[in-house]
Amino acid sequence: MNVLDENILDSQRVLLRSWRIALRQIVHDTGRKGMTDKDILPFLLTLRRPTFSTRDLGFYQRENCHPRYCLVCLAVGQYEVAHFIRRFLRHPDFSTQAQRLGCVLRVMDTGVAVWRWHAKQQQRISWPSP
Repeated sequence: MNVLDENILDSQRVLLRSWRIALRQIVHDTGRKGMTDKDILPFLLTLRRPTFSTRDLGFYQRENCHPRYCLVCLAVGQYEVAHFIRRFLRHPDFSTQAQRLGCVLRVMDTGVAVWRWHAKQQQRISWPSP
């Protein structure tokens, strides 16, 4: 299940849905308005294998790794979010839920930085060639 933070613009949510990417957004489809960052991680544990996408880079911490969810921190412009979410979901290293679970990722135009469950070091992964 793909879950968007409430800080993702409506236009980006609509664009992702037009590409037939199934998702829910906090406030619109799930969760409640005004959820704090501290509320989001326990909330994700109530969902079935969520991939949570946000522009809040404060989530990109090794301590946030958990085997039951994936956190995607988007270090891109607010109007580029949909493009990078789709690009990330199509990346060969992250195209399935099983590959994403237990990861906290920072998605950038230059590639993806990853903390994995029980990893001692962050990993850098490039975007595949077109």
